[in-house]
Amino acid sequence: MKRVFEIDEIKEVADELLDIVKQSAKNNSATLVALSGELGAGKTTLTQAFARGIGIKEDVLSPTFVLMRIYKIDDKKLGKIFEHLIHIDAYRIEDEKELLTLGWQEILKNDKNLILIEWPEKVSGIIPESAIHVKILHKGERIREIEISKQ
Repeated sequence: MKRVFEIDEIKEVADELLDIVKQSAKNNSATLVALSGELGAGKTTLTQAFARGIGIKEDVLSPTFVLMRIYKIDDKKLGKIFEHLIHIDAYRIEDEKELLTLGWQEILKNDKNLILIEWPEKVSGIIPESAIHVKILHKGERIREIEISKQ
């Protein structure tokens, strides 16, 4: 899926991504969404809209300095498909081993985890082939292009 949108339409884009995520949910591993785009493209903004759409009431903050934040998912929204949204920002990671020390392999094994990772290109060697890839491009001050694909 590829489309151009205004930043005000981010909720609709997040809803479309949620539909794709639901269809991609697995019974044997976590579902991973890899968010790529330059600084300021809207990766965190999309994650925040996505989180609100699945019933997370907490403020979803960028995990740039802590690398990872974990949120409990409201089971009424996703019908027990997922229990946790794990938001990771790999921007400051210099070596994939840093993510491995956070328990990456265990996080991936749990099929109740929904992972959104920003800057996946920094840890491309440990991103599963089954990941949903989202690219966000600047097309103007308030205009973005998004491309969602599965490899």
